[in-house]
Amino acid sequence: MRIHWCGTGLSSVPGLRRLILDGQPVTVWNLPVEQAQAAVGDITEDIRAMEPAAFEAAIGAGDIVVSMLPAHLHAETARLCLRHRAHFVSSSYATEELRAMDGRAREAGVAIVAEVGLDPGIDHLMAHDLIAAYRASPAFRRDNVLSFTSYCGGLPAVANAFRYKFSWSPLGVLRALMSPARSIRDFSELRVAHPWDAVTTYAAPLRVPETFEVYPNRDSVPYLAEYGFEPGWRVKDFVRGTLRLNGWAEAWAPVFDMLAAHPRPEALQALSDELWAKYPLADGEPDRVVLCVSLKAERDGRPVWHRTWTLDATGDVRGSAMARLVSGTVALAVEAVMQREIPVGLHGAPHDPRTVGRWLEATRHLAQQMQLVTFV
Repeated sequence: MRIHWCGTGLSSVPGLRRLILDGQPVTVWNLPVEQAQAAVGDITEDIRAMEPAAFEAAIGAGDIVVSMLPAHLHAETARLCLRHRAHFVSSSYATEELRAMDGRAREAGVAIVAEVGLDPGIDHLMAHDLIAAYRASPAFRRDNVLSFTSYCGGLPAVANAFRYKFSWSPLGVLRALMSPARSIRDFSELRVAHPWDAVTTYAAPLRVPETFEVYPNRDSVPYLAEYGFEPGWRVKDFVRGTLRLNGWAEAWAPVFDMLAAHPRPEALQALSDELWAKYPLADGEPDRVVLCVSLKAERDGRPVWHRTWTLDATGDVRGSAMARLVSGTVALAVEAVMQREIPVGLHGAPHDPRTVGRWLEATRHLAQQMQLVTFV
């Protein structure tokens, strides 16, 4: 079994280096090769150019392919894995294309693993842990009123006037802001055409409490089933969203106006280039990641169970906070596939309580602060 790690971009390196230093059989694939050599050339010589023919020829049955490539390449890479009976691991969302491969993966006896980064990834682990603890508690009742929130954000460690800095091209952030979002608020489905129309304030229970702006993103509703919410449960609020520094919505108002006009692709690219030139995260400048996942159960208007996982990480000598958290969790997933802890077929972050607990404990070492806050 060999690990083929594809891509050595900004979110890849810490987890990749750990696997190599742990003595795992890793082949690193990237274009340009020089970028990979700069990232891991001091600890491995097995670095190859990501040329399609050479890459496919190197994949063997039982190997593990890690795709840290752009999202539009994941499905193609996963199909290659199926052809060669190799496992596939990615930090990105499980797209419909990947979900459609579940049956073929089971027939081939391989795992397709997605959503094992930061968000999605660590947020899922925290959610699974909270749901399991709530179910096991004396407070659990099927008619309790439940509120679930999961907010994650990459932030500048030192705030700027724009309330944000970009670690890579802003195009992905802009496209996400142009996508509709669906969540549950006050027992009703909330659909917003523009996420910025649903910005609210969130008081994060960090060790030093802090208030942020938050908004829903993507489609939260399918994660009710993913997290183990049963159809008969009374769900007041359920949202997975993005967390930003206070003042973000005001600072970004001109950007929202441009996005609301549905710019053509070339105009969107021009806006991305302008923002990238104005607000880049400088080389060596520390970033920050804040993640808060909360579950509250109420009965007769009174909280009977309420806990929140919090994580606060900052870039340091180990590299950026985002890179540590994304690639560190991917490395855990690779090891889980090697140890056959993840069954064949399509899977996201693990549900098994022992695995969840072990992964969360490993995550503690990647963040400056991580704690489970118990209110009730």
